[in-house]
Amino acid sequence: MNQAYTPGQIATRLDVSTTTLRRYEKEELIPDVPRTSSNHRYYTPIHLQAFITIRSLLKGYEIPVVYEVMRKVKQGDTIDALWLMNHQLYNSQLEKQRVEDIWKMVQQVDFANDPKVGTMEAMTIGKAAEAAGVNTSAIRHWETEGLICSERDPNNGYRMYTRAELRKILVISSLRKSIYYIEHIKELLNTVGTQDYRQINKGFQLALQKLNSKLTLQFAGVKELMTYIELHQEPKG
Repeated sequence: MNQAYTPGQIATRLDVSTTTLRRYEKEELIPDVPRTSSNHRYYTPIHLQAFITIRSLLKGYEIPVVYEVMRKVKQGDTIDALWLMNHQLYNSQLEKQRVEDIWKMVQQVDFANDPKVGTMEAMTIGKAAEAAGVNTSAIRHWETEGLICSERDPNNGYRMYTRAELRKILVISSLRKSIYYIEHIKELLNTVGTQDYRQINKGFQLALQKLNSKLTLQFAGVKELMTYIELHQEPKG
């Protein structure tokens, strides 16, 4: 007979509650759970690995992604699950490239070599959003929070952002997902105005470190996922 685990044993091993295990079961993230003759649920090694995989994936991926991947594996759509994981890793690569590109842009004091910015002394919110790769609503929010400021075009009343403010927009857009942004963004933006690139560079390096850590966690999750897939594909019985 295969080894069996009670919900309490699994919960203790993974340092979660039995309620969490039941939630994963209710969300159909794990194989169907058998019951004893007295109608008590019990888990087998494949369930244990499924739970380990979920907990590992959640460290590097968003909840909806993890849930979709686990459901696909349960339904036998293994290749679709792997392509979804591949897409998430690709997004991480794009994010890293974006941070590195924006850091290069920030160092270009006049942005003279950047085609997105061109030679304008000031630009509209649309142009600024395009250069930073964000929505105009994000820029409006940052301005409301006092992180940046704009001037009004006397001819049409449009918001206009100087090159100095664009540097701030680029920094915020690149670091907004990091802890650095949450704790120190206003202090960091002050250094943008003085062009203290050593201090600014610390923020970008921290963002890259966070991306590196996230990537490590993502691949650790993939490792557990592959182990789970192998178990899931083993002949039953």
